[in-house]
Amino acid sequence: MTQAVLDRPTGQERSFVRVQEIIQECGASESALIPILQRIQDEYRYLPEEILSYVATVLDISPATVCGVATFYAQFSLVPKGKHVVRVCDGTACHVRDNRALIESVRKRLKITGKQITSDDNMYTLEIVNCIGACALAPAVVVDEQVHGQMTGEKILKLFNQIDAKDKEAEK
Repeated sequence: MTQAVLDRPTGQERSFVRVQEIIQECGASESALIPILQRIQDEYRYLPEEILSYVATVLDISPATVCGVATFYAQFSLVPKGKHVVRVCDGTACHVRDNRALIESVRKRLKITGKQITSDDNMYTLEIVNCIGACALAPAVVVDEQVHGQMTGEKILKLFNQIDAKDKEAEK
């Protein structure tokens, strides 16, 4: 079986060695499919098509089954996401507390236009979600799985600056 493929979005070669390790750690059975896909997405920030085919082959299940699971659950993405995922709540409480201004601040800061959801530098992905369950904190945002409440355009810009500073520090 081929051990490397060309990643279409980045043009880089991708090895299946890490995918095989994930499958071995989770167990090579259909019942482990969701944990396998979760771990693969953690590794690559999305589920590449060629890796889904590889998983189907290794688990001896149909590619349609793997694709069906990957597209059924909202947690999975078939397109690359940024290093940091920003989820802005659009539930009723957040909506009435002017999350639109917050969303526009995020879009402007990330230079995201139209249907684009990921910044050109692949650092951030913006997702507008129905509810994050933090109504008392409205308007609320989840950044990299951490909830931030009573957000404003100014507060989110400060948060982005903090994240950028941490990333720069980590690069040193």
